[in-house]
Amino acid sequence: MTQVFNEDGSVTPVSVIEAGPCIVTQLKSVETDGYVAVQVGFGEVRPKHVNKPLLGHFKGGLSNPKHPEVKPCRTLREIRTEDTSGLQMGQAIQVGDVFETGDIVKVTGISKGKGFAGVVKRFHFHGADMTHGSMIHRKPQSGGATDAARTFKGTRKPGHMGAKQVSVRGLTVWRIDPEKNLILIKGGVPGANGGLLTISKI
Repeated sequence: MTQVFNEDGSVTPVSVIEAGPCIVTQLKSVETDGYVAVQVGFGEVRPKHVNKPLLGHFKGGLSNPKHPEVKPCRTLREIRTEDTSGLQMGQAIQVGDVFETGDIVKVTGISKGKGFAGVVKRFHFHGADMTHGSMIHRKPQSGGATDAARTFKGTRKPGHMGAKQVSVRGLTVWRIDPEKNLILIKGGVPGANGGLLTISKI
């Protein structure tokens, strides 16, 4: 994250995201796959670092003329859409082709992993008294009824926290840099620095 200065001198916190170029690696249709979607790849990778099944996917084949050879990509993501007529295999999608300043978007990513956490940190339990005679402090205390002889699903207990898919809706595209394929989004986005995100219009 960083901050940008506006014309009136105010400061806006933004997240700087490298959003392209994304290469179209596959076009799915109702006839062949049962639904319409586009598969895009992001990040360059040397062919020797790609396994054989994926390398064959990138190379395409003579049996499928609609799937010509494209450059290997480090990451693949599939995006549902209603129409893929304006897209071609191997086409590079730039950030300026999709987003404009002022767009409202949804950002999806993997949240930061925080390891094993107790109920106070994980679910914001207020805890007990921090006095010498309490002996409870940050413990979860009662776990529910004993007659069931089992733990009900969804019971809030200590456990692994974070490292889950999180979507943040209603974020605003503050600025776009088409030359560097950067998009500045007002506010914070899920995940740590260097994580992968999926940005879509609402």
